[in-house]
Amino acid sequence: MRVLLLGANGMLGPYVIRALENEHELRLTDINDAPDTRHEYIKLDVFDLDGVIAAGEGMDAIVNLSVLRPHRKVAFDVNAVGCYNAMRAAVEHKINKVINTGPHFTIAGPTYEDFDFNINPEIPSQSGTGLYAHTKSLGQEICRVFSENHDVYVLTLLFYHFREPDDPIALPPGPYNFVPFSVTWEDAGAAFSAAIKMDVDQLESNCEIFNVFADLPHGQFSNEKTKKILGWRPTDNLDKHWRRSIQK
Repeated sequence: MRVLLLGANGMLGPYVIRALENEHELRLTDINDAPDTRHEYIKLDVFDLDGVIAAGEGMDAIVNLSVLRPHRKVAFDVNAVGCYNAMRAAVEHKINKVINTGPHFTIAGPTYEDFDFNINPEIPSQSGTGLYAHTKSLGQEICRVFSENHDVYVLTLLFYHFREPDDPIALPPGPYNFVPFSVTWEDAGAAFSAAIKMDVDQLESNCEIFNVFADLPHGQFSNEKTKKILGWRPTDNLDKHWRRSIQK
């Protein structure tokens, strides 16, 4: 399959590339200069509609890894308008699969996270008002509307904390000192491979959301849908870090 990666130079990009490159033909894009890569590379701002549409030519799927957090205008340009441009490219070239990304609080903002448990991706979205979550949730809504009006399927993978399994952890303050929505970088990359491979006929709708995190005994969130529908399984549950944080 020919896959376009938007925002391929970000922190998650190398792990997604590694997970996909042996089975798929990749076209990488980012706003930065080309890295040392064997794959086709286009220097591209995801805010550039014409550029994103051109990059989508001949592709079978789009993976949107682009993200900008702190700057008000640029965060909107990347997180919301970037999703619009990716969806426009998908419609223009009849690409029927888009893998979108975001933080878990695009749907499970403070209203849920501060009070609830067993939070699954089917809940009504309540992102809160933080710039990052708010602009990403706007992009997610753009994807949903496009999927309802065109023959395109959107699989949104939600993440929060990424971990290297053997790295020492500087524990933050708090009673548990461990973010339950955590996953290793390698397992996160594997989720994209599962999403690219899956048959869209297995989806209940044209726009579906999946929580991606390790199996941990916190009970606050649920990743059952991701395991059941995508067939993804975490290979490292980070349990030693969980036990360590509890002991602290």
